[in-house]
Amino acid sequence: MSKIRVGLIFGGRSGEHEVSLRSARSVLAAINKDKYEVTLIGITKAGQWIAGNDPMAALLSGAGDSSAKAALLGEPQHRALMQMNDQPDGRAVTLSSITELDVVFPLLHGTFGEDGTVQGLLELANLPYVGAGVLGSSVGMDKAVFKAVMQAVGIPVVKSVLALRREIEEDANAVAAQAEAQFGYPMFTKPANLGSSVGIVKAHNRAELSGALRESARWDRRVLIEAGINAREIEVSVLGNDHPIASVPGEIVPSREFYDYEAKYVDDNSELLIPAPIDEATARRAQALAVSAFQAIDAAGMARVDFLLDRDSGQLFLNEINTIPGFTEISMYPKLWAASGVGYSELIDRLIELALERQAEKERTERVYEVKR
Repeated sequence: MSKIRVGLIFGGRSGEHEVSLRSARSVLAAINKDKYEVTLIGITKAGQWIAGNDPMAALLSGAGDSSAKAALLGEPQHRALMQMNDQPDGRAVTLSSITELDVVFPLLHGTFGEDGTVQGLLELANLPYVGAGVLGSSVGMDKAVFKAVMQAVGIPVVKSVLALRREIEEDANAVAAQAEAQFGYPMFTKPANLGSSVGIVKAHNRAELSGALRESARWDRRVLIEAGINAREIEVSVLGNDHPIASVPGEIVPSREFYDYEAKYVDDNSELLIPAPIDEATARRAQALAVSAFQAIDAAGMARVDFLLDRDSGQLFLNEINTIPGFTEISMYPKLWAASGVGYSELIDRLIELALERQAEKERTERVYEVKR
């Protein structure tokens, strides 16, 4: 039987570029080479697509910009990775096929990858791909829009205020005062569109909040200001398409004041408790809410749903959803599934199967309306 040709995309124009490389290396090490023929597709921090000779090594060494350029065309007749060949005149570019692809596995965390942009390109190319589509990806990526959708379907979220970078640059104190009128300290400032806790800052007073707003605004033009609560961090992994299932919940006990980028990827002192030491009713509610959130944004394939469990009231608040969750060796998404009986390689198999199933379902949809005369 012929192998399934998988394009593994990683890197990207995002603050989570390095996390993406870690995820891709882990997936590449675990994927069944007897079943899949894997083509590595790297994207530099400048946005250049590269393939050919070991794009992973090129990105890790910083030599990606000098590598052979590659491209995916948003054209369904050419479901192939193409090489871009510069001509001697310096103006013309020719394309040559590198390989045909059967399915794409994007491991692009954050902007220009997890936000619906790459998904849109893959839709135009009519290529099956792992994970949520354009709608689920874009809504899941934008924390402010996602919270609004959760509120609309009755899922509890913590109080928040949205500010624009322009407003922060003009008068950060006025923005801080607006947040203070809604809730007290501590507060968190978050770029609306980013993950891995990049750009998230905790503030305990007005001076800290003004600085936090400016830091978060470096990463996005829209900044979410959230009420801080005394909470435990609970996570649930979701797997499936129209009938998703939830993993056992896990808990993160951060080594720092909150689970920031350094706590996630630099130090190894944070604890991952799997399963989470919570009562059965809370565990079942977290699983049910995770599935509901997944379905509310029309996600597909995979997602990790993060909750805040208020230590004082016991109330569960949905914090965010990650439609391309980390796949590193220390990431919660695969760890939670391993604890639920689905090993790493089996998880990769299932995600590729789900991508192909979803493509088959899409192809049942009529695209052309013929006017009857």
